[in-house]
This record gives sequence, structure tokens and C-alpha cells, in this order.
Amino acid sequence: MDLGVISVRYAKALLRGSMDLHVEDKVYAEMQSIAQSYINVPALRHTMDNPMLPRDQKAELLKAAAGGEVCDITSRFIDLVLNEGREKAAQFIANSYITLYRQQKNITRGKLTTAVPASTEMIEKMQRMVASRSHGTVEFETEVNPEIIGGFILDYDTYRMDASVLGKLRTIEKQLAN
Repeated sequence: MDLGVISVRYAKALLRGSMDLHVEDKVYAEMQSIAQSYINVPALRHTMDNPMLPRDQKAELLKAAAGGEVCDITSRFIDLVLNEGREKAAQFIANSYITLYRQQKNITRGKLTTAVPASTEMIEKMQRMVASRSHGTVEFETEVNPEIIGGFILDYDTYRMDASVLGKLRTIEKQLAN
């Protein structure tokens, strides 16, 4: 069976269960922590895939990756995943849950890139703009990239607004080349 199909099925079940218990926000934070742990600690995947590591140690490892003190449904869910031998899908299940949660709650992801650290006012203004266009809430990530010289680049959904000096210079360069 396809790993993507499996992970989405497990994530849907977890989302339904967490919503029934009104802890979906807590589970969301825990799944984000698990997903980030897989990125930050590449050895986590190899450790989880190790057949010699006992199931209870794998459970403790995943709970630690989720932030340590996890809610009851997350704890039971981790046990279920391990009992079913689906530990290889844990990262994909976490990412699928995050995606499904964002769809359910109408959350748009955005990224603001600036040449210097953006002010709080600028970040809030961009968040409001994206929220008004997407008719939902916005999770924003900021990045500083001095190479854009000035201005900003705003990415969300499939949109990109490039108001950077580097972007304008590239546009002028293309016009002069033609």
C-alpha cells in the first residue's frame, strides 16, 4: 500500500478523534513538533526504522519529539501507529495531519523575505493583507535575505509578490536585453 495513502488515513482518523475531544490545536502543535524533529534530527528516521529498538523506546522517542508531555490522544495514537508497525510512516502522518488541520481551519501559510529584519508592524500588515485575501487565518514565517537588497518578497498559497530591489533590477535587465 502507498505510504501517502496510509499516512493520510491515519492523519484523518487522528484529526477526527482530536476534534471530537476538542484537543485538535494541541495535537496540531505536537504534530508540528514531530515533523520538525524529523527535519532537525535526521538520525530520528534511522532510529525509528531500526527493528532492534523496542516498541516502548520508539514510543518514548516519538513522544519526546512531540514535545515531551503529550496529550492522551497523541500518546494513544503513537502506541497505535507502533502496534500496527507503521513507524516508518510517522513523519508522513504528522505532515498529513498538519495539512488536513490547516485545510479544516482555513489556515494559509505565508513567508515574508526582507533584506533586513522586518518590523512587527510590517509583519502584521502583511498578515492582515493575506488574511483578507484568503478569508482565513495566516501562519507567517519571516526570513532575512540581504541579497534582495531592499523591499520584500511575499509568498503565500501559489502567489508571489516580489517588491524587492533585486526583483526590480532583474526586470530592468530583462527589458534592456530585449
